[in-house]
Amino acid sequence: MGMLRRLDLRADTLPRAAVLRGIVPRAAIDVDAALEIVRPIVDAVRERGVEAALEYTERFDKVRPASVRVPAAALAEALGTLDPAVRAALETSISRARAVHAEQRRADVVTKVVPGGTVTERFVPVRRVGLYAPGGLAVYPSSVVMNVVPAQAAGVESLVVASPPQADNGGLPHPTILAAAALLGVDEVWAVGGAQCVALLAHGGTDTSGEDLEPVDMVTGPGNIYLTAAKRLLRGLIGIDAEAGTTEIAVLADDTADPVHVAADLISQAEHDPNAASVLVTTSEAVADAVDAALAPMVGSTKHTERIRTALSGPQSGTILVANLDDGIAVVDAYAAEHLEIQTADAAAVAARVRNAGAIFVGAWSPVSLGDYCAGSNHVLPTGGCARHSGGLSTQTFLRGIHVVEYTEQALRDVADQVVTLAVAEDLPAHGEAVSARFAR
Repeated sequence: MGMLRRLDLRADTLPRAAVLRGIVPRAAIDVDAALEIVRPIVDAVRERGVEAALEYTERFDKVRPASVRVPAAALAEALGTLDPAVRAALETSISRARAVHAEQRRADVVTKVVPGGTVTERFVPVRRVGLYAPGGLAVYPSSVVMNVVPAQAAGVESLVVASPPQADNGGLPHPTILAAAALLGVDEVWAVGGAQCVALLAHGGTDTSGEDLEPVDMVTGPGNIYLTAAKRLLRGLIGIDAEAGTTEIAVLADDTADPVHVAADLISQAEHDPNAASVLVTTSEAVADAVDAALAPMVGSTKHTERIRTALSGPQSGTILVANLDDGIAVVDAYAAEHLEIQTADAAAVAARVRNAGAIFVGAWSPVSLGDYCAGSNHVLPTGGCARHSGGLSTQTFLRGIHVVEYTEQALRDVADQVVTLAVAEDLPAHGEAVSARFAR
């Protein structure tokens, strides 16, 4: 038996979408349960600020930073000592991400509704945002890039990057995180992670140095279930991008797919976390068998063997056999993967038919790993089926559309009767009277 459990949907008529959503492999994440753990943390930070945040940091991260804000000298030192090869790779990632995200910036739109009446949609950036870079099982300077670049492209005025302190780095975030922030021109970095980080970003506080830690208007970036619960709890006080859960990949493959490529890509996402999801949807039982055969030696020879094996053998991962590509597309649409690879004949045409995915990677030479680092796309994407209704992080995430309405006296007079009629129909006569009063004298 292979590492991936199997679900065979070839025999019968494919279930309807609502049923498919319930039977595809999915990580069991109970954010509601985490809320009860997180609520006292959020309350404590709201009431006691930095002191509470540092207490929880010491408890969870086993280190207490001297201050929340990372000194400017530490940022400069991290950039100065960064491995030149890593710096060059980050510069490539930044350059490509900037090229893509600059094109996403929407221009203001002015619509002349009638002579003398216009509606303008202005796209205004959020003023201050907190951008989270995880630091648990892995360190993610790439997440600094993926958060900062679209915020800068949107014109966000004030940015703070937050990442957990590391006991082996003197209570500072990982040096590569600091270097990435410095490379992007970010000079405000906080050494705090998890739920206490979101709470401190939302409420602000006074640092141990006496410096003001200004609250933010929005928090973005991936994290664990406790960070996600804190984002849910504080949503409204702050804006959030999404409740980003454990990473996931789905591969839609036919008999033209290279099993070694497929296996390598499933492994690449499984190494993030023991709860990461790797799902193969295929029309070919032979490809499924070949992927299973390739997985065992490949998993055994990679660095994070146990983590990957746990993820691939868990209930959130598996192989789904389908009768044809139409059924395969229906399954991946029901699954709504964070990352979806199309490894089929005429992959571009198949990809164009997919409705639900955080990001789609087309063909054998567009692996998810490329998107994680250097495609130019963003890797902060919806998980847990949320791609059915939400998109990934982009320049637009940080922009708000504000309608600016400007009518002349004559333009209002021309439509006044209709406004009054609708106001009366809704039993809100004062609405109509607010218009009529302008013409009563």
